[in-house]
Amino acid sequence: MVIAIDGPAGAGKSSVARGVAAALGFTYLDTGAMYRCVALASLRRSRPPGELAEQISLDLGRRVLLDGEDVTEAIRAPEVSERASQVAADPAVRRAMVAEQRRIMAHGDWVADGRDIGTVVAPDAALKVFLTADPRERARRRAAEMGADPETVLAEQMIRDERDRNRPESPLRAAEGAVQLDTTGLTLEQVVERVVALARSERAAAR
Repeated sequence: MVIAIDGPAGAGKSSVARGVAAALGFTYLDTGAMYRCVALASLRRSRPPGELAEQISLDLGRRVLLDGEDVTEAIRAPEVSERASQVAADPAVRRAMVAEQRRIMAHGDWVADGRDIGTVVAPDAALKVFLTADPRERARRRAAEMGADPETVLAEQMIRDERDRNRPESPLRAAEGAVQLDTTGLTLEQVVERVVALARSERAAAR
């Protein structure tokens, strides 16, 4: 069973996906980390991101390894986050990452989050969820995580949202049949509980 969780930055996708995976005993696939690794590699090396996406080696366990190096913290740096949004719009990078994500999730039970899981990577996912939240709430959350100024994060977020929604390759949008869930004012636990309930209902209906 695959659970696809999509949505814009700051909607809580990664935290919710991890919580849902833990509650259900599924494996969590951090697709965002994959794009961040390509972004980090592109910042470090003077080579096209599309070429790097085909050649780098990734290990997405409890720690994120890029060509054997632990980059768990390095890929969360602000400059990598900004670069990741740009890299993710590269058609060659997306093709390579989508192919790898599909290969990984071909067997077993998975929870994956991103911006195109339900629309492109796993359109046949048993459960598709699109998380969103008020823009200022999303900016506040990300600012708290990064220790940054909320207004600065909001301005950067607006640019990123526009880029993600209008990129020609896999634009950000809710997948057909996705359950849309506004997380504004909800705790992480409340959102996880709602998605877990949807997953259990979907699994029961499939039996």
